[in-house]
Amino acid sequence: MAGGDASKRAAMERLVRVLGVLSASPHQGVSGKELQRVAGFDGDHADDQLGRDLKHLRNHGWQIDNIGGTGSEGRYRLIAGDNRLRVSLTPRQQAALQRAALIADRADLVDKIGLPDSARTVSTGVGVAARPVGDALATIVRAIEQRATLSFRYKGKERLAHPAGLKHQNYTWYFTGEVDHRPGKVLNFVVDRMAEVVAGETGSARRVPTVERLTLHPLRWEVDPPYDVTLRMAADFVPDAIRWLQRPRSERVLGDGTVELTYTVTNRAAMRARLYVLGTRVTVVDSDEFLTEVLAELAEMAGE
Repeated sequence: MAGGDASKRAAMERLVRVLGVLSASPHQGVSGKELQRVAGFDGDHADDQLGRDLKHLRNHGWQIDNIGGTGSEGRYRLIAGDNRLRVSLTPRQQAALQRAALIADRADLVDKIGLPDSARTVSTGVGVAARPVGDALATIVRAIEQRATLSFRYKGKERLAHPAGLKHQNYTWYFTGEVDHRPGKVLNFVVDRMAEVVAGETGSARRVPTVERLTLHPLRWEVDPPYDVTLRMAADFVPDAIRWLQRPRSERVLGDGTVELTYTVTNRAAMRARLYVLGTRVTVVDSDEFLTEVLAELAEMAGE
């Protein structure tokens, strides 16, 4: 029994040493080799031993990101925050608390409960500042009341929709409707991005079933036609990808040890924003259309 207690104590001391070194380098991170040295790991299995310790810490609420690029030596950074809530709450309770923090616009809680920075920019603070919607909102309301079709331009395309409803969420108005060219498919449109909004004749729209409230996670908003994007990464980076992109539709381990995650994307802008955060940790494969969009947006940001 005494031997078992000593072993547990040694393991706890090792984890504390690893956390101490990570805490001392909050910005540049710490190399995997240095963490192995601090933990006392050596030999052929040092990488695996360190990986198990980091997984154990992550499972207990610590956010430790591998910020090294694909093909580079692992480099780990501890994201500062109080993990006591994450340790004491179940995953379902954590998710409920995160949703409540976003709805309440509590940016101060975003760090404490482990939400990524994108949650702040999309769902709290300046990312959801109200913008004028002009006459479009009044026209949409009239179309809903009179069960009239609604024609408008959205992202450069002409749309004809049968109204299902109007929602206000996270300081933004969303029009929900069944688009004429995709019968049975109900989509959400940001009202202040709708142009040339015109209501048709009274009674011209078909009835559309009531739709549920929009999901809080922007990657699940149906603002674009769905299509698949496949990302390839080292196995060490899979937890980072899931943290930013949620669970994939499918996951495949390749023979060289890398992993491919496939996502069905319905909000391209949100997907691109999160890929920029992941950086060189992931590679886009089998998605030429999406990769072209990413390169075009990066060129525009660079002023080219």
